[in-house]
Amino acid sequence: MARITFLKNRLQPEDATIDVAEGTTLLKAAQDNAIPLGHACGGVCACSTCHVYVRRGFDSLGEMEEDESDILDKAFGVLAVSRLGCQTKVARTDLVVEITPESSQAYENEHPELKPK
Repeated sequence: MARITFLKNRLQPEDATIDVAEGTTLLKAAQDNAIPLGHACGGVCACSTCHVYVRRGFDSLGEMEEDESDILDKAFGVLAVSRLGCQTKVARTDLVVEITPESSQAYENEHPELKPK
């Protein structure tokens, strides 16, 4: 098992810490725990809306494959610790993950019921 802490953001007022099985993607972990991580393409590595920053534990992740790298090139604000949630599988190391503002916006666009009336 690994522990993932998703840092608070504008759609999630507090940090959320969850335990997940090794090999689970960050996107699947977020979806299973109602964490607002965008995924406009449904998690098939065809967009960059699940872009995250892995703030702790980055070195424990597997190597980025070419498809992920190509899609990540289209994202805004890419950093050395950037990954796509749909492609990043957790290992046994604990992670701290920050959801990018663009991913939060994508999630909000995917869930119009969250927009203020």
